[in-house]
Amino acid sequence: MNNLKEKSKKHSKKIGGFLNEFKEFALHGNVMSMAVGVLIGGAFSSLVTSLTDNIITPILNCFGKMDGDAASLALTINGQKLQFGMFLADVINFIIMAFIVFLLVKGMNSLTNIGKKKEPEAAPTTKKCPFCQSDIPIKAVKCPHCTSDVPEETEENKSKK
Repeated sequence: MNNLKEKSKKHSKKIGGFLNEFKEFALHGNVMSMAVGVLIGGAFSSLVTSLTDNIITPILNCFGKMDGDAASLALTINGQKLQFGMFLADVINFIIMAFIVFLLVKGMNSLTNIGKKKEPEAAPTTKKCPFCQSDIPIKAVKCPHCTSDVPEETEENKSKK
């Protein structure tokens, strides 16, 4: 009987540890953000589908002088109905969704860069020899390549470059 209780306690500790681990994973920021994104994406997808089916497709039908919806744009070959009108509506739907996702990603990238400071550029460690155009250490006074005396850079010399 005691052996059964001990096994039960070990088993409940394993389940408790698993549940705690899962809770920690599920409440982690990235997972919650992804879940919210999926929910908003699903709702937005139905909104764009409604826009395509109820507004854009009827406008296209006005120009095509057809009755009904995009399904009326079809071709029947050997008893098989090719609904290219529905395909056209789906392509329009995809283009709208892709454009909106592009705008959202671009907006999110610009928002994430707002608070970030740009790292200052590192000070140069080399300079060009004015005589042989070789790279030499910035503190060099004599070029190791052509053995010329390298004049010291002044503000006037820097502005000429």
